[in-house]
Amino acid sequence: MLTYPKEFEHIVEKAKSVDRPRKVAVVGANSANILQGVFAAQEAGFAEPILIGNFRKTKEMLEELGLADRDYDFYPVNNNGNPVQFAIEMIGAGSADVLMRGNIMTRDFLLPVMNKTNHLIKEGRLVTHINVMKCDEYDRLLAISDCTLLVEPSIEQREEVIRNMVEALKNFGIEKPNIALLSLVEKPSFHMRDTVEAQTIVMHHNEEPIADCNLFGPITYDLIISKEAADLKHYECEYSGKFDGIVVPNLLAGNLICKFWDAHLHGYACSVLTGTTIPVALSGRSESPAHSFLSLAGAIAMFK
Repeated sequence: MLTYPKEFEHIVEKAKSVDRPRKVAVVGANSANILQGVFAAQEAGFAEPILIGNFRKTKEMLEELGLADRDYDFYPVNNNGNPVQFAIEMIGAGSADVLMRGNIMTRDFLLPVMNKTNHLIKEGRLVTHINVMKCDEYDRLLAISDCTLLVEPSIEQREEVIRNMVEALKNFGIEKPNIALLSLVEKPSFHMRDTVEAQTIVMHHNEEPIADCNLFGPITYDLIISKEAADLKHYECEYSGKFDGIVVPNLLAGNLICKFWDAHLHGYACSVLTGTTIPVALSGRSESPAHSFLSLAGAIAMFK
């Protein structure tokens, strides 16, 4: 039985409340942590595994994990085929409901998802990756975005990230979340473009709300996470230590935060795509079975 922080319970319970278990197309199924997470979701009653990839490797892995006797469907895709495209077409045909990344490179997984001919992007929306995390050092869930897709997001793209993040957090039971615009310093400086852009985004929000949230920035990481740090610096921000989400200025910053929380703070995470027409769980190949379980729960909960 997988364990995870109680703060994820709302997400898991929402996934469990579906009218029927969702059929999950796992692309690149020969990954131990992914298989353990998917079959834990099956045991919890909200997933039916559809495994796609190398049959021999996956079968051997299932036997090693003691999962070979579980119920699942398997579709081998030969070297000439694209397993992600195969899964997308299964979903389009109604044979599967959820797309899940397994043992496959991020780029190879995302390219078919972003291909406009597959019609997986909601009209007028920007697809973003959101990592919702929890560690012992922070007393609530914290969403980080964008950690995978947007290398150097523009002002307009960061505003779309805010909309997507707030939508996801509301689906996860967090009403009117507190969102921070991360920067290196907390005062706008024309030598640092992201600080000026953060100030501009907040001004836009104050004139006409971007989403139903409290938005603050530019603000540094320590002032986002710690009320004590804000007090020591005599920095006035009522949301310090109470932020629910961080919108990062670039891909490197988001990726580093997520990997640091995972590797050094032993954090738990739920990773999903937003702005898509289907549920997409973007679990990490090097992360825990709980990560894949929670990511799948989050993807299903968002489309409940």
